[in-house]
Amino acid sequence: MSALLLGSVAYAQVYVPSPENLQAREEFRHHRLGIFLHWGIYATYAQGEWYLQTAGLNKDEYAVAAESFNPVKFDARAWARAFKGAGAGYVTLTSRHHDGFSMFKSTASGYNIVDATPFGRDIVDELAKACAEEGLDYHLYYSLVDWYREDYPLGETGHQTGRRGDRQDYNHYFDFMKTQVGELIDQYPNLAALWFDGVWDQDVHPGFDWRLPELYAYIHGLKPALLIGNNHHRMPFEGEDFQMFERDLPGENTAGYSAGQGISSLPLEMCQTMNSSWGYRIADPWYKSVKELVQLLVRAAAKNSNLLLNIGPMPNGELPHPALDRLAGIGAWMRGHSLSVDGTTSTTIPEQAWGVTTQNAEALFLHVLSPETLPVRDGVCRLVVPLPADMKPARKDAVSLLSGEKLKYEISKDGFLTVILLQSSVEDIDTVISIRR
Repeated sequence: MSALLLGSVAYAQVYVPSPENLQAREEFRHHRLGIFLHWGIYATYAQGEWYLQTAGLNKDEYAVAAESFNPVKFDARAWARAFKGAGAGYVTLTSRHHDGFSMFKSTASGYNIVDATPFGRDIVDELAKACAEEGLDYHLYYSLVDWYREDYPLGETGHQTGRRGDRQDYNHYFDFMKTQVGELIDQYPNLAALWFDGVWDQDVHPGFDWRLPELYAYIHGLKPALLIGNNHHRMPFEGEDFQMFERDLPGENTAGYSAGQGISSLPLEMCQTMNSSWGYRIADPWYKSVKELVQLLVRAAAKNSNLLLNIGPMPNGELPHPALDRLAGIGAWMRGHSLSVDGTTSTTIPEQAWGVTTQNAEALFLHVLSPETLPVRDGVCRLVVPLPADMKPARKDAVSLLSGEKLKYEISKDGFLTVILLQSSVEDIDTVISIRR
């Protein structure tokens, strides 16, 4: 078993990111909204991306879905336009999920969308080109777990899929993954990041060697600027370029995935679903409102984090209508307020009962997310916030709404700013007050 669990190559290094990589990190930080897409042959079953596991299906019977996967209504350009219209800066697509099916042309396995489906087209390639046309950065998710291949060592999941378990060979599987990752980098020139998932599957085997430093060095050797992230729910490993949080903002653990996970100095990203599922599930109508999603984006930015917002496309190639509705609503808000989230960072002001704060080089932004907490008298709200020592409005007209409406304010001797806000000026989703430096 030790030969199975421990890689044959001892690999140690200190990762020094290239100048191109550091620049890519800053560009990644600037785009506070990303779109996550969980799409594969599991969409055919309309039961979510884990259906092979949750239904206890035989992998070969499950794979028959590839023969009927024909998303004839897929329009990469329409998708990219919808994402751009929502104010997103990048897109992350599942190139291969835990079921082992690849959504791209691969010489390493015929179990892919070009060779195994009647559709016969490379989804990853078409969306890559559409994103490039719309000026969207392009990222790809890649699962380290495989419930289909016999050489992937049995871990926590995938025990009921009909795998015999007599050909487990991680070194062989690693070479397969390395080949596919190389294909992703070579075939899609505008690929900006790789989003790995699945380290948690081998937690049942303490000491399991994923050979990640070797994989990361291989990736950075091929493309130094490419960003690497891994959804392992721990502090970043050597060679990773951004830190991710699943279903929770940095520093929170309501979903149960981030217990003990600290916050690094790397760029941060939290991923969340629009409804309840990652992959398309027909019995999941619980879409979050536009207000909930925008406020989540704002709270993410206030914690120095991006929001990677997930959609599960339908098997016919369309995005669900509720998802398109949310994208349009987010875009309507972003067109008047993106200045207060894109390119901003957190501040030293702690979260207040009324909301959160962000800042850029020109201004401090107060996001009033819960106006009901503000005292109101004669139709006037008074918002009080402790100002940082270096943040004093320089002019009488320095405080305003993003719409341009000037606001009256007072500054106390002890550094508290009081903003006078008409109740009629309060917005439903987020009233953003700009304080120019």
